[in-house]
Amino acid sequence: MDIAELTRRLHAIRDRNDWRRFHSPKNLTMAASVEMAELVEIFQWLNEDESRQLPPEQLEHAGQEVGDIVLYLLLLCGELELDLEQVVRAKLADSERRFQ
Repeated sequence: MDIAELTRRLHAIRDRNDWRRFHSPKNLTMAASVEMAELVEIFQWLNEDESRQLPPEQLEHAGQEVGDIVLYLLLLCGELELDLEQVVRAKLADSERRFQ
């Protein structure tokens, strides 16, 4: 995954539609949370086995919601001047250290 390319493409859509004025860290965090809730809704009443074997249309829907969440997080990182790859690598290293 080329995060820089994804970010450039996402920012082009944002700028073409004049959405930056709405993209405060608060709003982006709230939007990511809404998308996460939409992902949760897919699994809400499923048992463990059902949640691991989604029918194709639900799996596609789950993928769309995951995509939405990631895109909002990319926008949030841009607004906060965070390097997504760097923060993920740092968190992963911390988890490796803590949970060996």
